[in-house]
Amino acid sequence: MAWRWVLAAILATSSLSLLGSAYDEFTSDTLINNVVQDPITSRLYVGTVNALYQLDQSLHPEAHTRTGPELDNRQCTPPVTSCEEAVETDNHNKLLLIHPSKDTLIVCGSLYRGICSLRNLSNVEQLLYFSDTKGEKSYVASAEESVSVVGVMSYYFNKDKGNFTVFLVAKGYGSHDSTKLISTRILQVHSDWVLFESIIEASAVQSNPFTLRYLHDFRHGFVYFLFSRTLGAQDSGTKNFTFISRMCENDHNYYSYTELQLNCSAGNKYNKVQAAYVTLPGEALAKNMSSSGWYGPVGAQDKRLVEIIGACYNNVSDIDSFPLQKGMVTNQKCGAEFLPSPLASRAEFALATDPVFTKKGLMTAVAVAVETEHAVAFLGTTLGEVLKLHLSTSPEVYGRAPGENTGDKVNKNLLFDTSLTHLYITTEKKVPVQACHLKTDCQSCVAQKDPYCGWCVVTGLFFSRCTRKGDCPRAEDDNTWLWSPNQQCVQIQAFNPPNLSCRKTDYLLFSLQADSCPQFENPDPHLIPVGYLIPIMVLYNCSLGREDCSLCKNADPKYSCVWCANMRSCVYRELCRSQEPAQCPNPKITEIIPRFGPLNGGIVVTIKGSNLGIKKEDIKKVTVAGVDCVHQGDRYSVSTRYSPINQGVVEVEVEGGRRGRSEVLFTYRDPIPEKVSPLKGPVAGGTVITISGKHLDTANKNDVIVTVGGTPCETQCPARNEISFSLSLYSISLCPPLQFIQYAVHKNDTVLLFDSPVVNRSSETQSFRAFLQLDNVIEELNSFEYHPDPFFNELTKNIITETSIIIVTGRGFSKAMTAEEAQAFVGDASCKVTILQDDKLFLEAPSTQPRARSKRQRRDTSSDPLDLTIKFGNGEWVVGSVNYERKYEVPLAIIIPAVIVPMLLFIAVSVYCYRRKSQQAEREYEKVKHQLDHLEESVRDRCKKEFTDLMIEMEDQTNDLSEARIPFLDYKTYTDRVFFLPSKDGDNDVMITGKLDIPEGRKVIVAQALNQFSNLLNSKTFLINFIKTLEGRPDFNARSRVYFASLLTVALHGKLEYYTDIMRSLLLELMEEYVHSKNPKLMLRRSETVVERMLCNWMSICLYQFLRDSAGEPLYKLFKAIKHQVEKGPVDAKMKKAKYTLNDTGLLGDDVEYCVLTLQVLVHGEGPDVTPVKVLNCDTISQVKEKIIEQVYRNLPYSQRPKVDSVALEWRPGSTGQILSDMDLTSQKEGRWKRLNTLAHYNVSGCPTLFESVVFCLMPTEHVPGVPVENALLEDDKVFHLVRPADELDEVKSKRGSLKAKATTKAIAEIYLTRLLSVKGTLQQFVDDFFRSVLCSGAVVPPAVKYFFDFLDEQALKHDNVEEETVHIWKTNSLPMRFWVNILKNPHFIFDVHVTEVVDASLSVIAQTFMDACTKTEHKLSRESPSNKLLYAKEISTYKKMVDDYYKGIKQMVPVSDQDMNTHLAEVSREHTDTLNTQAALHQLYQYASKYYDGIIQSLDEDPAAQSKQLTLRLQQIAAALENKVTDL
Repeated sequence: MAWRWVLAAILATSSLSLLGSAYDEFTSDTLINNVVQDPITSRLYVGTVNALYQLDQSLHPEAHTRTGPELDNRQCTPPVTSCEEAVETDNHNKLLLIHPSKDTLIVCGSLYRGICSLRNLSNVEQLLYFSDTKGEKSYVASAEESVSVVGVMSYYFNKDKGNFTVFLVAKGYGSHDSTKLISTRILQVHSDWVLFESIIEASAVQSNPFTLRYLHDFRHGFVYFLFSRTLGAQDSGTKNFTFISRMCENDHNYYSYTELQLNCSAGNKYNKVQAAYVTLPGEALAKNMSSSGWYGPVGAQDKRLVEIIGACYNNVSDIDSFPLQKGMVTNQKCGAEFLPSPLASRAEFALATDPVFTKKGLMTAVAVAVETEHAVAFLGTTLGEVLKLHLSTSPEVYGRAPGENTGDKVNKNLLFDTSLTHLYITTEKKVPVQACHLKTDCQSCVAQKDPYCGWCVVTGLFFSRCTRKGDCPRAEDDNTWLWSPNQQCVQIQAFNPPNLSCRKTDYLLFSLQADSCPQFENPDPHLIPVGYLIPIMVLYNCSLGREDCSLCKNADPKYSCVWCANMRSCVYRELCRSQEPAQCPNPKITEIIPRFGPLNGGIVVTIKGSNLGIKKEDIKKVTVAGVDCVHQGDRYSVSTRYSPINQGVVEVEVEGGRRGRSEVLFTYRDPIPEKVSPLKGPVAGGTVITISGKHLDTANKNDVIVTVGGTPCETQCPARNEISFSLSLYSISLCPPLQFIQYAVHKNDTVLLFDSPVVNRSSETQSFRAFLQLDNVIEELNSFEYHPDPFFNELTKNIITETSIIIVTGRGFSKAMTAEEAQAFVGDASCKVTILQDDKLFLEAPSTQPRARSKRQRRDTSSDPLDLTIKFGNGEWVVGSVNYERKYEVPLAIIIPAVIVPMLLFIAVSVYCYRRKSQQAEREYEKVKHQLDHLEESVRDRCKKEFTDLMIEMEDQTNDLSEARIPFLDYKTYTDRVFFLPSKDGDNDVMITGKLDIPEGRKVIVAQALNQFSNLLNSKTFLINFIKTLEGRPDFNARSRVYFASLLTVALHGKLEYYTDIMRSLLLELMEEYVHSKNPKLMLRRSETVVERMLCNWMSICLYQFLRDSAGEPLYKLFKAIKHQVEKGPVDAKMKKAKYTLNDTGLLGDDVEYCVLTLQVLVHGEGPDVTPVKVLNCDTISQVKEKIIEQVYRNLPYSQRPKVDSVALEWRPGSTGQILSDMDLTSQKEGRWKRLNTLAHYNVSGCPTLFESVVFCLMPTEHVPGVPVENALLEDDKVFHLVRPADELDEVKSKRGSLKAKATTKAIAEIYLTRLLSVKGTLQQFVDDFFRSVLCSGAVVPPAVKYFFDFLDEQALKHDNVEEETVHIWKTNSLPMRFWVNILKNPHFIFDVHVTEVVDASLSVIAQTFMDACTKTEHKLSRESPSNKLLYAKEISTYKKMVDDYYKGIKQMVPVSDQDMNTHLAEVSREHTDTLNTQAALHQLYQYASKYYDGIIQSLDEDPAAQSKQLTLRLQQIAAALENKVTDL
C-alpha cells in the first residue's frame, strides 16, 4: 500500500488558545506561548512570557532562563539604551526552532523588534548568540503579542557562496514591525551577512493589503504555509479566507510563491483555519480517502497549484485549458524572472470540499496518530476538551482524552511524545492517548470503539483486561485481542465441574502449568500467603547513575557491576565479554572555574570532569600551572597560594598514578585597578562606584572584596575592565545620573529660585525631564524645554540720540525670555527693554551718553562707537555698534560764506546756461519737471494704498483658504497628466483614453500576446537590450524617449521594485559615462535619456502620497492665493496681463479705473436662493461668468463645473431681461479696434458696491439668441479689452517729439513695478509655507527621497573626482528640478483646477525662485537684472539655507533599506496598478519593438544571456501573434 502525506485542518470563524489536564504536569507562572520537542532526546522546550524552560519527556524541569521583562518600547530602535520611551516590557515568545545539527535552539521573542537568539540545546541557560546592534536586517519576529509567527528549517545553496542552513519565517504584520512577511534567515556569519539576516530581497510577498495570521508550516518537497487572511475594516463586514501557499526550497527570489484558497463547506462557511497537522494516514484511512477532503493528500493541493501556475503563465481564465508553451510549468517549476509572480488563483478556482466533522463551538487544535491501521484525530476545543475522532468513511467522536477539564482553551500546538503513547496538551499537561485500564469488563471496553483499546483474553478469563494491542501478549493470534466492531466478547456457555468445594486455609498453593502461563523456575519463597505483599525480585540497571569508570567501581559489590572497556559502559558482570580493567582510564578534565586567578592565590578553583576518583582519598595531587594545590576534600575543589608562573594547564593525579590534563589554560594574573569614579559621594550612601582597570574579571564574584574607608561594599557587576559596587551605608541611588545640575540661588520656606543650567547647544528645541532634589527627597517637575539661541540681524540704524528708540531685529527672542528678564547695554549703561517680540526688541537709549565697556579709559570718548550688548540669562551677544549724534554749534562767520559762495556759483552757472539754452528748451525742462513732481506724488499715494491693501488681504486670504476643500486628482489622472501631458494628441492620447483600435475577433489573441510581452519585459536581459537598442537609433528623439519611458513606467507599474532595479542599473551606467567622459555636474540636468525620464516618473509615483498628505495643502493654498490676488484687480482678457501679478512681463502698465460690484446670482433651475458674487465693473462678460461659476460651484472640482461657453448670463434690472455677451452690435469702436463688452458697458455700475438682480442661466448656448452673432464678432482680430495695442501708423511716426513722448511713457510704465512688491508681500506667507513643507527634513520625508539621495551619496564615494557640490547638483536635478518645479508650475497635475495664463505667469516666478534656491551658484544682482530675480533677492539666501539644511537633515536620517523600499513600492503597485491602462501601455511599447524589430533581434542574438533564455524566440512568437510577422518558426 503506497503511503501518502495527509494535511488535517480545523477551520472556524475566529482564533483561540490553551488547556490543562490532571496527569503529569508542568506549571508556568506566565502564559505559555510555544512548545517544541527534540525528536532525538525527547526533551520539550517551552517558551512562555518572560521565560524559557527545558523539560524532560515527563515534564520535569531540567533548566530554565529568564527572558524578560526588559527595558523596551515598540517605538524604540535597538539598542534601546538611549531611548527615553523605554519601559519595562514583557517578552512574549514568538518562535522556537530546533537546529539539531548544531545542537542549538533558535529563540525569537517580542522584545527589540523581534530579534532572535541562539541557545544551547542541552542547556537553555547557556546563551550562544545575541546581538541588538545589527539593525533592521536582524529583526525576525514581531513586536506585537497578537501577531503570529511560524518558521521551518531549510537550506540555501549558491555556487559562489556555498551551502547554508537557513530557516524560513512567515509572520503577520504589526504596526511597528518590519513589513517583510516571509523571509529567509541565515544561521551563520558569512561575508557581509550577519546572523539572522534576511538574505533574499524579494518584496513580492512582503506586504499585503490584508491582515494575515499564519498558523502552520511544513516541508514536503516544497515549503508550505497555511494561513488565514482577514479583510481590513474598510470593507463591509469582516471576511475571512484560508489559504495554503507553496514555495520551492532554495528559491532565491520567491518566484515560485503560489497561493491556493481552501474552502470548507458550501458558501465557505468555515473560513478561518485554527490549527493543522501533517502525518501519514494509515492503511484504513488511505483506502477510503478522497482526493479533495480536508484530510486528503497534500498531492491534491499540489495538483491544483500546478494547474493555477500554468493558467497564470499563459494568461487564461480556464485552469483546465493550456494554450502555448505547455511545458513551461514543468521546465520552470520554480518560476523565473520573466514569468509572473507571485501567483494566486481567483476565488472560483479554490480547492473546495465538505467538512468531515462539525461541532457547535470552536475547535482550536488537532493532532493525528495511527493505531492498528486506523487514524485517530485528537481535537482541542475552547471548553478545554480534547475529543477523540475516528477518521473513517463516517467519522465520529468516540470519547475524550483522560484528564481534568479546566475549561480553558486548548492551544493549537497538540503534540505526541516520541513513543506516541502520550499527548501533550498545550504547554501545560501531558496525558496518555488512551485510558483502557479504566474499563474493567469486555463490553465496556469494546463499546468505546477506540482503536487504542481492545479486550485481551490471552491469559484466560480471570486475567483478561482492557489494553492496547501492543500490551497484550500474543495479540496477533486469533480471538486474543478483541476490538469492535468486527469481534465480540468471550461468553461462558458451560464450565466443569459445576461445583467446587472450598475450605479456608492459611496458605493457598497455586499449581502453574508451564504450557499456559509464565512461571518462576525457583520461586522464593515457595509459599505465598494471601493478603501479604512479598517482594519476589529486584530489577536494577548498572549503567544508571554510573556514567564513568570511577562511579561504576563505587557500586555496591552485590550488584556485580563492572566497567566494560569494550562497551565503554557500566554493565552486569556476565554481560561484559572482556575482562574488567584493573584501573579506570585517566581522568578527563572538561571545565575549570574560574580560568583566571591572582598571583597571591587564595581563591577556590573548581575542576569538573570524569574519572576523578571515587572518594577524596583518591585525589593524590592537583597542580594548577605546575603549582601544587591544597585539596579541599569536602568541596572537591583546590586552592593555590602563590605562583610566579603566568599560565598553564590543570593536572589531577588520582590513585594508581593516573593523571588528567585540562585542554584549557589557567592564567595567574593580578587585577590592576586604575581609576575610581566618582571620587565623592553623599554621607547617606547609595553611590555606585566604578573601578576601571585591567583584568578585573580575575577569580569569582565571591572572591572579590572591596572596602571604602574600611566599610565593605556590595559588588554588583564585575566585568573584564571594570567593577561596579555600592557602599552598604547608602540608602538611595539615582540612575541614570542627572546630566545638567543647577543649585538654588535663593530659597526660603515657600520659594526656590534657580538659574536654568547650561546644556549642550542645539539647533532644535530640546525637552528635558526636570527633577528637584532636597537631600534624599526627589520630586519630578514638569518637563523643561530649551530653545535654540536667538539670532540677531545687523543694526540698520547706528546713529542714536538720548531719546531714540533702538530696534533690534532677528528671531527666537520670545521663545524662552520675557521683557523683564532680558537685559541690554549701550556701552556700560543699561537700556530699558520696553517691548520683546519674537523677531523684534525695542530698547530705550540711555538718557546720557555712556562710556565704552573697556578697562582702558580715555579722556575723550565721545566719538568712540559703543557696543550694543543683549543679555538673555547667561547668554550675551554684541549685536553691533552705535554712535551718539554729535551736536555742532557752527559760528555765524562760517555760515554766511558757506551760503553766499554756493549761491554766487549757482548764479554764474545759471547765467551761463541761460545764454546757451533756447527758450524752447527751457519750456520743455519745466514741463518734464512738472511731470516728475506729479509722478512722485502719484507713486507716494499708490504705495500707501497698496500697503494698506496688503495688510488687509493677508488676513482675509488666510481665513478664506483655511476652509477650502482640496480637489486632489485620483492616482490614474495624476499619472496620466504627469507622464503624458503635454502630448501631441492632448487628452485624446491613447494612454489617457485607454482605447485600443483592435478588431473584436483578435482581442483575445492580442490580450494573450500582450501578456507574454509583459512577461518578456520582466526579463532584465531583454529590457536592457530593448532600451539600449532604441537609444542607439538616431531617429529615437527626445520626445520619443520621454514617451517611451512613461509607457514603460505604466507597463511595469505592477512590479515597481523591478522597475527600480532597472532604473538603478541604467543610472549606474549613466553615472560612469558622465564621471569619466563628461562633466559630472551635467548629469540628470535634462531628460535626454530614457532612464532620466524613468527617474522623473519614479519620483512622481513615490511622492504622490506625500503630496496628498503634506505638501498638497500649502501648494493648493498658494495657487488659490495667487488666483485670488490676480482676480481682485483688472485682468486684460486679450493681452493676458493683470494689475496684480509677480511677473513684470504680465504686468498691466496702464492705470485702469474700476470698482467692485456684488452681484446677487440666481441659478436657473436650482431654487430661489441667491449667491452673492464679487466682480469688477471692468470685467468682460466671460470673466464675470467665470467668477460666478467659481463661486456658485466652489464645492465641485473644475472638471465637474459647467464651462463658460455652455452658459449664458441674463441681467434683469427691472421687469425685462437682457442677455449679456462679450461682443454684440452695441460694442464700442476705437478706430479699427473693437472693445470687448464689460459690465460698465451695460451700465451695470454704482461703485463702490451695487446689489443687482442677475439671473445665471444654465442652458445650451445655441438656444440663447445672439450667441452665434457673438461668436462671429469675436473672430475679428481687431478686438481689445483694457489696453489697445499701438496702431501700425503710430509705430512709423518718427518725429522727435514723438520719440520723447515714447521715452516718457516707458519711464512712467516702470513706476507700476511697485505693484510686484505689493503682490509679493501678500503672497509671501503662502510661498514660505510651501517651501517649508517641501524642504523640511524635520517632518515626514518620503522614503524614496532618502533612499535615492543615499544612493547618490554612495555612488559619489566610489568616484574620486565627484565633489560635494556635484552631489548637491545631482540631488537638485533629481528632486527639486525634476519633480517639484514641474508640480509647482502645473498645479493641474495634482489638483482638479484650471490654471489661467496670468496665474501661470506668477507661478513661473515662484518656480524660478525655487530653482535659484537649489543652486550653489551665487547670482550677482544689479539694476540691469530681471525684475523677477530682484523681487526675491532678499529671501533667496534664506531659501538656499533651507535647501542645504534639508539635504543635510536627510543625510543624517536612518537609512531606508532595499527591503523597506521594495515593500513600499510593492504596496503602491498593489494599490494602483489595476487603475492604469497597462494593456494600452504594452500595446504602445510593442509599436516601438515592431519599429526597431530587426535591431532588437540582432542585439538579443549577440547577447549570450539572451540566447540562454531563448529571448529571441519568445519575441518572434509574440510578433507572430500580434501582427502575423513572419519569423523563423
